[in-house]
Amino acid sequence: MNYRDETTGILKVLNDYTYALNVLDQYDHQLLEISDITTQNLFEITYESAMRAIVGLRDKFGGSSLFGNEKDESFQGSLAAIYQTFNNEYLYPSVEEKAANLLYFVVKNHSFSDGNKRIAAFLFVWFLERNNILYHTDGTMKLANNTLVALTLMIAESKPEEKEMMVKVVVNLINNRN
Repeated sequence: MNYRDETTGILKVLNDYTYALNVLDQYDHQLLEISDITTQNLFEITYESAMRAIVGLRDKFGGSSLFGNEKDESFQGSLAAIYQTFNNEYLYPSVEEKAANLLYFVVKNHSFSDGNKRIAAFLFVWFLERNNILYHTDGTMKLANNTLVALTLMIAESKPEEKEMMVKVVVNLINNRN
């Protein structure tokens, strides 16, 4: 490979991954912000619809007899938390913020005897799909399978004091810039 081909290759990679590298830089400097978000909510997840979706997930992919069995009422709290308001304003006004917090709360609250991460990841993408932001206009996935796995595991391994940054990372990977 000659110098010109190598330079062209480097520039292509940099161009293709500029947004990701900027997100990482903003993360490193604790400067991540929430932007380019969707404010119109088309779908509000309810406890009943979520439980039906979890049953469908178990039926399709199997799981132990404990899969999706609630240990306590924390799952209802996770769902209610994403619609929390203060002075008649949503604490999480955008679809992306609600989705990111849903993923975070379901992973971290361990509401189920088995399947917490799978349930959280599924509800996250289902919520995005129902709000019409999971796919690009050309039908391609906005969020790759490996990215979903990485985000879910990143949240699972994070410390509670890192919550806001974890949510911002997720929002920046599903916002309208992607």
